Amino acid sequence: MGCCNRRCGLIAGAVFGAVVAILGGILIPVGKSVIEGTVEKEVVIEPGTQAYENWVSTGVIVYRQFWLLDVQNAQEVLQGGAIPVVVEKGPYTYRTRYLPKENITFNPNHTVSFTLPQGAIFEPSMSVGTEEDKVTSLNLGVAGAYSLVPKPLHAVLENLIKASSSSLFQNRTVGEMLWGYYDPLLKDNIGLFSPYNGTYDGIYNVFDGKDDISKVGFIDRWRGESVLQFWGDKYCDMINGTDASSFPPFLDKKPLYFFSSDICRSVSAGFEQSMDLKGIEVYRYVLQPNTLASPTVNPDNQCFCRNEVTTKNCTLAGVLDISSCQAGRPIYISLAHFLGGSQSLLENVKGLNPSEKHHGTYLDVEPTTGFTLRFAKRIQVNMMYGPSKVITVLKKVKEYTIFPLVWMNETASVDDATADMLKKELISRIEMLDIIQKALLGTGVAIFVLCLISYCVVRRNQSKIV
Repeated sequence: MGCCNRRCGLIAGAVFGAVVAILGGILIPVGKSVIEGTVEKEVVIEPGTQAYENWVSTGVIVYRQFWLLDVQNAQEVLQGGAIPVVVEKGPYTYRTRYLPKENITFNPNHTVSFTLPQGAIFEPSMSVGTEEDKVTSLNLGVAGAYSLVPKPLHAVLENLIKASSSSLFQNRTVGEMLWGYYDPLLKDNIGLFSPYNGTYDGIYNVFDGKDDISKVGFIDRWRGESVLQFWGDKYCDMINGTDASSFPPFLDKKPLYFFSSDICRSVSAGFEQSMDLKGIEVYRYVLQPNTLASPTVNPDNQCFCRNEVTTKNCTLAGVLDISSCQAGRPIYISLAHFLGGSQSLLENVKGLNPSEKHHGTYLDVEPTTGFTLRFAKRIQVNMMYGPSKVITVLKKVKEYTIFPLVWMNETASVDDATADMLKKELISRIEMLDIIQKALLGTGVAIFVLCLISYCVVRRNQSKIV
């Protein structure tokens, strides 16, 4: 009778262990479904969700740091055709993206439209000097006119350059170079980022995710168009992905696509590694190596090649001519210090030292929500000048030169309060559910196995007695 009770107890224990283990197994898909449902509800762009609050007004402080390239041998370049030597001067830091989105309108097709006001506030404590610091840089008016005026009219341009006492290089303040000054040659206000304060980016139309969470944040239209009007090619004119501030939830380490109005095109970033950011696991994504590759390496980039002369028959890597979206201004975009560019770019201008660590662009994205928690967008603004037999200040120039003017690091990182909130509201719940699942599954299996072994031992002993 005692042996029977013992065997029955062990069988009951094994059944109980199996039930506990099954419960732990059931909690895995059920818990995952609950988490997914909660996340999908909170990342939709509509009033009342966590995503909406951070979407309307950026929840982190965004800074733009500028390093201007200061020419060290301007007279040698002019008089003897020497290779320009530059030294970076910076950072000069501004707070930006601090204004909330405006004209927010929800549309029947599950998109929301808005404009993004632009502004920059100088941060002296994060800068090496003031906006009144002087730099020697390329003369924007002369370089711009050289690119825009046809060669047969260079004699006219020569007279205008002389009449305005302009030269290939100029001495300006940091504030003037960035935000504008009156140019005597063009007789207009010009600057690398002029106008900026008081202007708007957009109109944007993005999917709100209510009907399809896999499209949340994806750009449907920009400036009223579903494709760009800059490149004259179906591939290059595509508007892909989001604006990089967030992505659809539940990332799977596949490439992410985003559109940047700063460079007038869409790009992609590939998964590099998992990292810890303030106790939160994030996926680091970096620009794909072929983003600015020459068409000889990446044929898809053929439609981005605008000038076969300056790009050496489209074999030049590392620069993007965006004049078609800059009202004709001859602006070339590259990564900082021509990172990933052709060697000739570094040979035509001395003093640059590209480094992936200091000059690469990256995004750190929380994979469950798709929120970008830290990023660094590093791009360089360049202009072109070249040889001329007519224009005096260019007679000594031997090669077409893509000249670096300034490189910018737009960066932000989640603050401690937001990180703690995210960990409390999401990460800790996921971790707790995972612990409960594993505990139930482990405990159940352990009880089941222990009882099963004990049952077998009891039966074996009983058989020996019989």
